[in-house]
Amino acid sequence: MTYRSAGLFIIGTELTRGVIADKHCQLLANQLTRLGYHVERMVVVPDDGSIATVLSQAVERCDLLILTGGLGPTSDDLTRSVVAQLANVDLVRDQESFDRLYSRIGERIWGANEQQTMIPAGFVAIANPNGTAAGFRGTIQIDGREIVCIALPGPPREMDPMFYDEVLPYLANLAGHDSFDRSEYSTFLIPEAKLEELCRQASFNGLQWGTRFQDLKISLYLVGGSLEERTTMANRLKESVGPSLIADGDVSAASLLTDELLKRGETISCAESCTAGLAATLLTDQSGSSAWFWGGVSSYANEAKRTMLAVSQETLDTDGAVSERCAIEMAEGMRSRSQTHWAFSITGIAGPDGGSAQKPVGTVCFGFSGEGRASEAVTVRMSSYGRASVRRKAATVALLLMARYIDGCSLLDTVSKWQYI
Repeated sequence: MTYRSAGLFIIGTELTRGVIADKHCQLLANQLTRLGYHVERMVVVPDDGSIATVLSQAVERCDLLILTGGLGPTSDDLTRSVVAQLANVDLVRDQESFDRLYSRIGERIWGANEQQTMIPAGFVAIANPNGTAAGFRGTIQIDGREIVCIALPGPPREMDPMFYDEVLPYLANLAGHDSFDRSEYSTFLIPEAKLEELCRQASFNGLQWGTRFQDLKISLYLVGGSLEERTTMANRLKESVGPSLIADGDVSAASLLTDELLKRGETISCAESCTAGLAATLLTDQSGSSAWFWGGVSSYANEAKRTMLAVSQETLDTDGAVSERCAIEMAEGMRSRSQTHWAFSITGIAGPDGGSAQKPVGTVCFGFSGEGRASEAVTVRMSSYGRASVRRKAATVALLLMARYIDGCSLLDTVSKWQYI
């Protein structure tokens, strides 16, 4: 059967009451259109069972149904039962989903959570690595037609990776493609709107793209053409934004650094001021981090910089805490204390107060120290959308530049080529 027309159904009373805004329709419609589907309808319904009526009407026109929401543990989460009734099958426990959830929550699974491992008979479960509700996909027989139905949880942090990692490749094959020709990249510090503009400029021969916004990066997908053409487009993007801001594959700024440390069998430590330990958190979010991460110091007060990191009083008096000289002394003091192979420091003005004409909010200095290597420092002035945004960007910059420093690259040359951060 040829699958061309799609219907999107977003379930949630919070959405219909205006408590939260729907973002799923835009994301799903964009990606389906890029695959060649025609989105017939997009419907938002409350958690009151009305999805049953909407779906029974949609099957007359749509070859593909995608539902988000209604898979929670409460009595008004009806998506499973509605789809099972439409398919004329029973709800059955998916044992793999049950075992996976039991390993996470133990005996608490008995009760409301148990229903989150139930799917319509004959359907295939879609694993949810970030939540308790499994998704599912399967077909519904209607008047000799096999209509594909896919159900995913509503929270974006759960739905998004499930859609991109599991559903999108499946849909590409349904659309009649011989293969799903897609290349994935990870972008850092580039605003989403600017990335979209750059993709339009770099695209050629009908190449398409899609993005997935995450906390510390935007995943970029290039679709269509040959691998060589997609690589050419990616190289155009890399040239336009500067080194290290676009990386091949699904990676993080932390993993780019730690992969290098693991390969070398070396260790690292850090001293943070304006980021308050965020860089250390990103490094230790990865399992086995004790193999490469010694530890770090969160040194906000000048006294902490002086007593814990051996920053000189002269530096603090003459250059100030937010200075390249202070950043170098912080990094060198941290490496001296820890005896690690490498150390980096972050000191800056996260805002909203504390900036000046010479050092506005978003000014951050980074220091780098290595065994047998001359220390380096650079200053980056980044756009500010609040204190948290400066901290996230600063931690990302530190990790990216630390990897460049280990590789022997010029940090000043690197940041001078960076655009749009």
